[in-house]
Amino acid sequence: MGYQILSMSSHCRITLVLLIVVTGVLLISLPTHPALARQAVSQTVYLGFDRNDYPGDQNLPALRKTFDYSGYWLNNPPGAKSNSWLGKRQTLESAGFGFLVLFNGRTDAQIKSSGSAAAQGRSDAQGAVAQARKEGFSALTTVFLDQEEGGRLLPEQKAYLFAWVDQVISSGLNAGVYCSAVPFQEGNGTMVNTAEDIRENAGKRQIAFWVVNDACPPSPGCAFPKQAPSTSNSGFRFADVWQYAQSPRRKDVAISCLNYSSDANCYPPGIDPKLRLHVDVNAAISKDPSHGRSW
Repeated sequence: MGYQILSMSSHCRITLVLLIVVTGVLLISLPTHPALARQAVSQTVYLGFDRNDYPGDQNLPALRKTFDYSGYWLNNPPGAKSNSWLGKRQTLESAGFGFLVLFNGRTDAQIKSSGSAAAQGRSDAQGAVAQARKEGFSALTTVFLDQEEGGRLLPEQKAYLFAWVDQVISSGLNAGVYCSAVPFQEGNGTMVNTAEDIRENAGKRQIAFWVVNDACPPSPGCAFPKQAPSTSNSGFRFADVWQYAQSPRRKDVAISCLNYSSDANCYPPGIDPKLRLHVDVNAAISKDPSHGRSW
């Protein structure tokens, strides 16, 4: 049986053309999150590392063979009494690294004791901006606020976080947040994703998201694939950066993950494990997720 080509009236042809044009305009005008827009342009994903302690100048060449960017603390990391990253921006850049610039935020208990969550957020943001500039980071730099506590954020936590974001942006830098994308079950059986909770309450704020989800799956465990996993696999499709492995491996989340060392840490290729230079591993849609390089 032969194919029949049906003719179309001029009126139908005009209607069809108009429909195609209108549909195209609507698609172009739809708002797109920056992370999704960048992923649409390029599917290339890059590996990076972060850790609380600076890895040492002598280890940078070996680390650079695996990683394109490095974490960079502006203040003391969680649980630490000092910060060994300060003054190392130029050294890292000269070694070829991009940056994930990070500021350690307040716990809920610390926020409550401050008296005013918003005032504390603004004050901490001013400190973060001042330190970023002192370290030589430009106005284009994105500073990520380390939100260590997961689940649905309490009102004072949101007040602190959004005041911090607003102050960083008003000071001329870009703001991001490091937070969990691991589903958390509330008492009523509702599942909460911290990153989604923040985004849903952020209004029109432009916030970059660095999310952690080290559960396997979706995480590949302590792995360093040449083709890094897509950040959209993190459980939060708007993620700019996905931290998929932590050191040490978390027993409550990542117990089923493979390739960790016998001491439960993740050690990078080319580094003698005896040095105990364990890392957290990240995938990002940029070689310089914080735009912290000087070029």
